[in-house]
Amino acid sequence: MKIQIRPENKNDYKTISMINDMAFGQESEGLLVEKLRKNKKYLKDLSLVACMGNEIVGHILFSPIEIKSGNSSFKSLALAPMSVIPELQGLGIGSQLIENGLAKAKKMGHQSVIVLGHAAFYTKFKFTPASLFEITCPFEVPNEVFMAIELEKDALKNVSGTVEYPKEFQNL
Repeated sequence: MKIQIRPENKNDYKTISMINDMAFGQESEGLLVEKLRKNKKYLKDLSLVACMGNEIVGHILFSPIEIKSGNSSFKSLALAPMSVIPELQGLGIGSQLIENGLAKAKKMGHQSVIVLGHAAFYTKFKFTPASLFEITCPFEVPNEVFMAIELEKDALKNVSGTVEYPKEFQNL
């Protein structure tokens, strides 16, 4: 099965919302993507789709975040959401989206990525608990599901604090 990864375009918006809603079993994920697109800090080059032929079968989005501690602030990215059509999950499409997305983020000069997700899945890509970097989630979640990856060696070495997500993530 040949999968092509490319940046989203306006014609993809409806399908992307539908895939996110199907993958998460709720309409809030598709709505989150729509709201994030309206944010002035939206990174259109880091909203990627996975295609089988002409059909979109998956989506990944990286959004700018800040890790804040007192007066200091460090810019990073949040990987959220990432979705694949339920019938095609487990075939490596999500893995290709993550690998391509991380490579593109690194190429664009981003130094790190934070994710809230299944530890068994994301650790395959070298994500580790964010707590190892003294980075905390703004809401109560188990340590093992809140993870970080350095795209640049030692990017998070002297970083600590709480992640500040875009306002669109509130009330999910």
